[in-house]
Amino acid sequence: MKINQVGPAGMNPYKKNINKLDELKQSTYQKDKIEISSTAKEMQQSSQIVAQRQERVQDIKVSIQNGTYQVDPKATAKSLLDFYSKNK
Repeated sequence: MKINQVGPAGMNPYKKNINKLDELKQSTYQKDKIEISSTAKEMQQSSQIVAQRQERVQDIKVSIQNGTYQVDPKATAKSLLDFYSKNK
């Protein structure tokens, strides 16, 4: 007994449904996105702490270049001892 195909030869009648399901899956699985507002960006850049640190670094640079920067050896030694005694 010979069975003839109905419709175009080699066409899968379920292919449309499979394609629709694939499209639906792709549209529902979206990646997460994060957006940082311009206000938050401004807050990060214009922090007062950053400005104070930059000013302090600039003052130290100038005093080093002038040869007037004085290092306190006792404070340096105390800081080193405190640092290494905490990390044991």
